[in-house]
Amino acid sequence: MTDAAITGVGLLTPAGDGRAESWRRVCAGEPAAALHRSAHGTFLVGRVPEFDAGRLGEARRWKPDRAGQFALLAAREALDDAGLDPAEWDGDRVAVLVGSGTAGAETYEHYRPLLDTAPEDIPPLALPSSLANSPAALVSMAFGARGTSAVVNTACASGATALAVACDMLALGRCDVVLVGGTEAGLTPYHLRGFDRLGALSRRYEDPLGASRPFDAQRDGFLIAEGAGFLVLERPEHAAARGARVRARIVGHGSASDAHHAVAPHPQGTGIAAAVDDALRDAGLQRRDIQHVNAHGTSTPRGDAIESAALTRAFTHRPSVTSTKGVTGHLMGAAGAVEAALTTLSLQKGVVPPTANLTTPGPGIEVDVSGTRRTARIDAALSLSVGFGGHNVALVLAAA
Repeated sequence: MTDAAITGVGLLTPAGDGRAESWRRVCAGEPAAALHRSAHGTFLVGRVPEFDAGRLGEARRWKPDRAGQFALLAAREALDDAGLDPAEWDGDRVAVLVGSGTAGAETYEHYRPLLDTAPEDIPPLALPSSLANSPAALVSMAFGARGTSAVVNTACASGATALAVACDMLALGRCDVVLVGGTEAGLTPYHLRGFDRLGALSRRYEDPLGASRPFDAQRDGFLIAEGAGFLVLERPEHAAARGARVRARIVGHGSASDAHHAVAPHPQGTGIAAAVDDALRDAGLQRRDIQHVNAHGTSTPRGDAIESAALTRAFTHRPSVTSTKGVTGHLMGAAGAVEAALTTLSLQKGVVPPTANLTTPGPGIEVDVSGTRRTARIDAALSLSVGFGGHNVALVLAAA
């Protein structure tokens, strides 16, 4: 059985620079969105607030990709929150796992045109910064984490997959601490146009703040966003030995594949159901034990309906359901980690954040989803992630 202590949380999202501001806006239901116009088209996006690049410290010399910058800042906040000092730990027992779908894309798209006009102007460090592994390498170097470091990619489930792998590494005794999270900086011309061509993005251009509206009758697509979320996971014995405060625990995880379609979820939600069942078995819990679900809820017409139907079948006792993407937008490969972090805070603080922009649930939406904030004691919660290609990952979190 899985049992990993969450001792630190770090967030850098369109809702705020840091855990406190992101959580405040999520609980207030204040969407973070903007209209982006360029030569490549008009799009609705969720951007991370401007930050001082000096906060990257010595890592600036590596000219990191934007996804790497986000990862470094969120990981640092998580470490500070956990009360861990890298100067004092055994770096051989610290691992780094990062989920991302497009890490390095911003650097690649920035320099790629120079191949045709001025190839000699491409700087030497452009290549390592454009590689998908760069966020994990950057975090590892910055904090002297000499255990396993890797980036995993299961599309929009990447952050949740990274957390699942981290839990297994701790259970196997491969490490004592894992800096684990997700990061994404995919607001590039290629990705914006590509998702738009798929018909996945909201086109509510006249109302950017109302664009992301999970489960609502008027939803028309997701708000593509950037950012990062990191957690410090520890073996419970390690956390106890150093007297760490534990915010919550990951007690189960499950994964399943739809094996159905390149972008569309299985119409019966079979992969979602299988991942949920797998996670509950790992946690040793019954379905009725889950009191809250942080849903994938992207704001697409088909995806939300399928997920709602799967959750309605799985949880007949109707636990509270929220999609924090109404505020943050869809952080793609970082979403699973960001939402696990927000679920951690829900457990700790006894708060069910609202699903922003939810006015009237759409046809077939029968889960207990609300557009208002609630307070409730939560002992066990589920965080659900779904990715293109049929990746489904469920995480079960429990109160500390």
